[in-house]
Amino acid sequence: MPRPESVSLVLPVLDGAPYLERTVGEALAWIAERPERLELIVVDDGSLDATPRILADLRARLGPSAPLRVLTNRVNRGKGYSVRRGLAAAQGDLRVFTDADLTYTMGSVERVVEALEGGADVAVGCRVHPESRYVVSPGFFRYIYTRHNAGRIFNALVRATVVRGLRDTQAGLKGFRAAVVDGLFGRLVRDRFSFDVELLSLAQREGYRVEEVPVTYLYRKEPSTVRFARDTLEMCADLIAIRRDHARASGRDVPAGAPSEVGEAAGEAERADPRDPVGEGERV
Repeated sequence: MPRPESVSLVLPVLDGAPYLERTVGEALAWIAERPERLELIVVDDGSLDATPRILADLRARLGPSAPLRVLTNRVNRGKGYSVRRGLAAAQGDLRVFTDADLTYTMGSVERVVEALEGGADVAVGCRVHPESRYVVSPGFFRYIYTRHNAGRIFNALVRATVVRGLRDTQAGLKGFRAAVVDGLFGRLVRDRFSFDVELLSLAQREGYRVEEVPVTYLYRKEPSTVRFARDTLEMCADLIAIRRDHARASGRDVPAGAPSEVGEAAGEAERADPRDPVGEGERV
């Protein structure tokens, strides 16, 4: 009987003090119930609240034998950077990241792992999958319709430009085979929320099998209107840049004298390798 594939779960976190002890406990309980070898990696993205102390206390209380590693960015680098760093440091055959507040339930994480075990190279949570379920706090009823429609408009733009066929590129739950991480992640350069689009665009270009899986999504937080508008504008600008990079990589004509963004990005990624970032380290 073949050895079960090992799994790494990465939780990027920024200022997660209100929930982190609970969610790390839930993740470790899930790990304890599974037969294969697993590890949990928490990447603290420069938190300014009590997150560092909570993580240090957890490590001390659980002891060195616990399957928990903590990586710390000394300054805020963005979710994309933190995800890349955590997945590059992971040792599992299958590597999954999800939001540290477990907006996507551990049952949803389980479905992503099962999709990878079933042969997918990349498995992405899909909030609009017919089998997905939302659990919504009553206080957020007034937001969900507007936010959902805005998300569908953005996804339509993504599908029309850089990522074919996927219904939800922005869900904070995705999984990868180790070979995909090794083959793609060193070529990614976007550190903020548009890194998902860049990643999935590159995965499709390289011919990896990408599978959508249903999720249970706990709708219990809401960005401010200003932040939501700002992030949307930034992602649209990044979408144009990713499309331009895609065109260059596909060998289409580039205006004479224009800088090679793909080449510059690769050099930048080498200088800021998430596996060994300057001035940052691992807490053990």
